[in-house]
Amino acid sequence: MPMAVGVVETLGFPAVLAAADAMVKSAAVTIVYYGQAESARMLVAVRGHVTEVQRAVEAGIEAGEQAYGGQVITHYIVPNPPENVETILPIHFTEKSEPFQTF
Repeated sequence: MPMAVGVVETLGFPAVLAAADAMVKSAAVTIVYYGQAESARMLVAVRGHVTEVQRAVEAGIEAGEQAYGGQVITHYIVPNPPENVETILPIHFTEKSEPFQTF
């Protein structure tokens, strides 16, 4: 089954926390990256099957917007990222994320 990566970028920590929580609760995805983009912009990336990532990103957007003062700045889904993208960008499964894989 095809794998995908989905990213949600928010303004502020409460919104990214709400988005990450909703993403992993709504679909069979694994958080593979979390970080600060710039200023108060935060982002969370998840991996899983394409349909699961799509469902997770939708839930993350909704939850991030509903968080007090929350604002989703942008989001993106990459179905079947090529190996060179996966190698260079921090979207691969790590030792930390391996125990939480849902597929």
